[in-house]
Amino acid sequence: MKSMSEEPCNILLVVGSLHENSVTRVAINHLADNLSTAGCEVNTLDFIEDPLPLFNPDTVWEQDYYPILKKQILEADVIVLGTPDYHGSISSTLKNFLDHFWKEFAGKLFATVVASHEKGLTVHDQLRTVARQCYAWAMPYGVSFLEKVDVKDGKIASEELENRLEMLQNDIQIYGRILSAQRAADLSGTHPGFMAQYRK
Repeated sequence: MKSMSEEPCNILLVVGSLHENSVTRVAINHLADNLSTAGCEVNTLDFIEDPLPLFNPDTVWEQDYYPILKKQILEADVIVLGTPDYHGSISSTLKNFLDHFWKEFAGKLFATVVASHEKGLTVHDQLRTVARQCYAWAMPYGVSFLEKVDVKDGKIASEELENRLEMLQNDIQIYGRILSAQRAADLSGTHPGFMAQYRK
C-alpha cells in the first residue's frame, strides 16, 4: 500500500485567458509540464481550445459539457487558477469557470498565478475570497509576473519567475496531498467536521 507521500497528486490547471499569445498560458503550461514530470496527474483547462459557455443557472445542469467538467473538478486535489490582471480583478473567462461550481470546490486547495503590470495583489486576494466562500483552502501566497519581462517568445524568461513556479510546484504537491487525505477522511468519517454536510 502506498503512503500518502507516494500517492500521485491530481492537479487541475486553468488558463483564464482567451488571448492567443497569452503569457498566463505560458506560465500555466510551464507549471503543468513540471508537475507532470514530477509524477502528478495533470489536466489543463484552456478555454481557447474548449470554449466554456457563459454560465446560466437555468440551463447549465442539462448541458453535455457540464458532467465532464464536474468530474475533472471532483477528481482534482489541487486547482491552479491562472489569470491576467484586468482592472485589478480576475478575467471574465476565469470568473465564468468559477461560477459553474461551489460545493465541488469544498476542502480542495487553490493556488493562484497572475500576470500583472503591478503586483496582482488584489487579484490574488479576490481568488482567495472565492476559495473561502466555497469552503476551499488557498495557498498563503501566489505567483505574480510581468509580461515582456518574465515571459518572452512564449517561454519563461526570468530566473525569478522560474524559481517562484518551482516553489509553488513543490508546495501544492505537499499540501495538496495532505488536504486531499484529510478531505477523504472527513467524508468517510463520522465526526462533526465541516465536511460532514457533504457526506453521501
